[in-house]
Amino acid sequence: MAEIVKKIKLQIPAGKATPAPPIGTVLGPAGINIGDFVNQFNDQTREMMGDIIPVKLFIYDDRSFTFTLNKPPASRLILKALGIPKGSGKPNTSKVGKLTQEQLTAVATEKMEDLNAKDIEQAKKVIAGTARSMGVDVE
Repeated sequence: MAEIVKKIKLQIPAGKATPAPPIGTVLGPAGINIGDFVNQFNDQTREMMGDIIPVKLFIYDDRSFTFTLNKPPASRLILKALGIPKGSGKPNTSKVGKLTQEQLTAVATEKMEDLNAKDIEQAKKVIAGTARSMGVDVE
């Protein structure tokens, strides 16, 4: 059984990984075949095009690798639900939008498996906190 020698976390646009920086500069020193990783990642994320996908990459001592994909960051899901390009630079004073309870539930449901929450109500509180820190009001 191969032993894990390195763990790398990346956030890559779905279906758009390339061997160019920043991916190539991170994976090159790890000694794995960057082209193989790029092809496998793009194949697995093609249907999620437009989202940023967090990846946990495990590199083994025989230079093989495996990776797991997570859901997009909560902040990206909130921006997508509201249809706005970015959050507020001053979240306490300038607000950029309002998140309805339906949108909040939808985002919390999608992100639930990655959250440290026991039920959907706790997940909604986590997502609401993220929204407030971005300058988004929650109804």
